[in-house]
Amino acid sequence: MTSIMTNSAALAALSTLRSIDMNMEKTQNSISSGYRVDTAKDNAAYWSIATTMRSDNKALSTVEDALGLAAAKTDTAYSGLGTAIDVISQIKAKLVAAREPGVDKDKINKELTELKNQLNSIAQSASFSGENWLYNDSTAAAGTKEMVGSFTRNSAGTVSIQTIDYDTSKSLLIDTKNASRGLLTVGVQVTQPSGTTTSTATYFLYNASSATAATGSEVKISSTTTDDNLEGMIMAVDSTLKSMTDAAATLGATNARIQNQSDFVKSLTDVIDKGVGRLVDADMNEESTRLKALQTQQQLGIQALSIANSNASNILQLFR
Repeated sequence: MTSIMTNSAALAALSTLRSIDMNMEKTQNSISSGYRVDTAKDNAAYWSIATTMRSDNKALSTVEDALGLAAAKTDTAYSGLGTAIDVISQIKAKLVAAREPGVDKDKINKELTELKNQLNSIAQSASFSGENWLYNDSTAAAGTKEMVGSFTRNSAGTVSIQTIDYDTSKSLLIDTKNASRGLLTVGVQVTQPSGTTTSTATYFLYNASSATAATGSEVKISSTTTDDNLEGMIMAVDSTLKSMTDAAATLGATNARIQNQSDFVKSLTDVIDKGVGRLVDADMNEESTRLKALQTQQQLGIQALSIANSNASNILQLFR
């Protein structure tokens, strides 16, 4: 039936053209934004996952920054501790040299004094961002430092922060409030020769004039220092050196863990970015092909609508 009131062909062509225009608008949005899922209306499930993972990635980026700060702190402490170990080795060598007969012990003691002053300078200088893990001038004891290590989300969606802990009391060299808390200021008990027998003695390497003084005698020599006392001092210094070496090993292991975690976080953020991209990124090859097809369909739709609209005017020919 031919009707001048209802042009079915034109309505069908118009409906098709509207559909093509909607698809073209969606494709153009994908091309301009780079996303095939840009808003929740595009795909609510994928959009929700992508939004959550992008938020987590921002948190991981902050964790990466925190790990960089933690690495700087441990590097600073480790560098100071390593240098202090070298100085302690020199002190031990000087004491061994003082054991030789005829050596001027007073001159050696002057060298020891300068080396101990250097230890104090190293301990005070090993500070980063206001934190010093080798030197303490506070009444509170050096405690455990927490460093942000990771950000995690479990299967239930609950997020949590894990930390990397380091007990700075293990690496503390000098404590000006309580000498017993510093590796260089604490008294070390040794069993030294005493004639044909042995005796116990306590020595500390550096006198920081702590409020709570160290027990024992400071490691310093003079022309009257006996060989037995020298050997005792050497034993005490060697014991201190072992403690410092253990502290450096622990600090080094902590630093290595921080570096490994930092590398992992960097890798993880890249993986999450790729995963989110697979969900929401537009395939430009596919979108450009689709756009070309839609443009062709649009032209054909316009032509079909033009033909359908011209059909009504053809009816006039029947009344001539």
